[in-house]
Amino acid sequence: MNPSEATPDKNFVLLGVVSRPHGIRGELKVRPFTEHPENLRLYRRLYLAAEGDLTKVEFTNEQVRTNGNTVILKLKECTDRSRAEQLAGMGIWLPASELPPLAEGEFYLHSLVGKRARTQAGQFLGTVTALLAGGGQDILVIRDGEEEYLVPMAPEFVVAINEAEITLDLPPGLLDINR
Repeated sequence: MNPSEATPDKNFVLLGVVSRPHGIRGELKVRPFTEHPENLRLYRRLYLAAEGDLTKVEFTNEQVRTNGNTVILKLKECTDRSRAEQLAGMGIWLPASELPPLAEGEFYLHSLVGKRARTQAGQFLGTVTALLAGGGQDILVIRDGEEEYLVPMAPEFVVAINEAEITLDLPPGLLDINR
């Protein structure tokens, strides 16, 4: 069975990236960008797209195995190593509307993109334009014109988040290392 018709980009969230094939039966090794990689098994439909491609193709999630932060994903439409090799490097996306509800005080990192960022002292830093999923720490990319700050998304730095803004309490010198 071929993947369904390509789906245009709507409010999607990047869950991870296919790093390489795993074995000969079409399984995929995935580098997850989620705090709980095992949650990938909750989603029946996943969408794959190359970086920068706004068109996403729907696949059916058949099985997810995890071992720590390693994910092995089996998609119904990917039945052999050759097809798995074609999917290497693709992002794995989910419509934001399908994410589980959050408890009070929780937030999804992707919801910070587009918010204004300021320090607790009131200094306007710019707008959160992207998130970088790093080795041990996610990074906020904050831009104001030509200025760009890379700020670790550490819980101790976050003072408040509302609909339009994130307030940060940053250690001395953190903003200076970005210049």
